[in-house]
Amino acid sequence: MAERHVRVESHVGLHSRPAAEFVKAAAQAPMEVTIGRFAEVPVNAKSILGVLALDARTGEQLRLCAEGDGAEEVLDSLCAIFTEANASNASSELAGAGVAEQDLAEPNA
Repeated sequence: MAERHVRVESHVGLHSRPAAEFVKAAAQAPMEVTIGRFAEVPVNAKSILGVLALDARTGEQLRLCAEGDGAEEVLDSLCAIFTEANASNASSELAGAGVAEQDLAEPNA
């Protein structure tokens, strides 16, 4: 069984838009995919209600699991959705604070 760990970085947790993107990608997988906290029973990653019911909060780590041919690739693509959502959230937080990403770049020396 393939397994990956992801951290929810968004200050609003795993909310509807990234959850919907995640579920849409998981639904394309030809095998069962689950997501959950480490100490809890995982939910079906293809179920928007299940994923939203996790109520994943900022800083929480979640475990993604899949078994079968192509499971590693499926989990890699699902992890990428978390990475993209985290990066997108960081950019919007900076914009809301009046800071552009280019302002954070190191100056040319």
